[in-house]
Amino acid sequence: MGSIYSQEKFQSKIVSQYTDVIGEKLGGKVLSFSDQWFADAENLIKPKAPIRDATRFTYAGAWYDGWETRRHNESEFDYVVFKLGVSSANIIGCEIDTAFFNGNHAPFISVDGLQNYENDETPDDKWEEIIPKFECGPSQKHFFVRDEITSKNYTHIRLKMYPDGGIARFRLYGKVIPVIEKNTISDFASVLNGGVAIKFSDQHFGTADNLLLPGRGHDMSDGWETARSREVGHTDWVIIRLGTPVKLNEIIVDTAHFRGNFPQKINVKATNVKDKTEIESSEWDLIVPDSKTKADQEHSYKVESDKVYSHIKLTIIPDGGVKRIRAFGVIE
Repeated sequence: MGSIYSQEKFQSKIVSQYTDVIGEKLGGKVLSFSDQWFADAENLIKPKAPIRDATRFTYAGAWYDGWETRRHNESEFDYVVFKLGVSSANIIGCEIDTAFFNGNHAPFISVDGLQNYENDETPDDKWEEIIPKFECGPSQKHFFVRDEITSKNYTHIRLKMYPDGGIARFRLYGKVIPVIEKNTISDFASVLNGGVAIKFSDQHFGTADNLLLPGRGHDMSDGWETARSREVGHTDWVIIRLGTPVKLNEIIVDTAHFRGNFPQKINVKATNVKDKTEIESSEWDLIVPDSKTKADQEHSYKVESDKVYSHIKLTIIPDGGVKRIRAFGVIE
């Protein structure tokens, strides 16, 4: 059914190739839960890493940055039901982080999926197990990967914790299954349409996957920002696998909220490959030449090529921060 991965292997095989389809920053939501006495279930899908303040107490008890239920659960498990942040997805694996839960962590977890959730009265036999029950340890990350990605695309997820306890963060990775009609102009770099940032040179201050989020964000923290370079001729870059091969007609590079640290220039290249192993040897077409950028602004570039592309590469010169990149086109 699946295997436990190391963090390094999970990062290279799963995080860089798939999408956390349940994350709050994509629009994932908690719909219901069995209990959340000590800490709220919505913390599970927060984008930032969990923190701990041992001096902080609430009416319920010690404060934790995660989901924690009461002791002595009389049912087999506690649970949280989530709505995915994307229209639907095939599921490949998950990350369970019990950071700072030590002596009160979840002993075991499993994950169920559902294609159409109506309400909390949905019977157990309607849910399908997609991540089998596995053991969790205190204050650590756990990575489980299925042998194969699910053939079904799910819209709702149920995280089960046996029998009770605490979990800090929950990440669920899969392939986004968007609903896009042919001949309709769409942003195929968007994570909601299956775009994935598969490789990058650096992401010191902000992660590359933020480039593909909906909206223009709220501050510099939800963009892609690299470290300052001191080398002559330095550039930073990110490669994005589009949701599907498309004919591009417009690229938008947005520097929203980057005012003293936007890149001096950018360029965009594109290629069409069938397999990720072909990326290194592929030929890239320059679809946006070196172009000066400005602070806190959307920059629009028309694409003149009639070719079909599967990947784009954004290069920033020499470094800095970009909020979003959009790759508008139509399915051929």
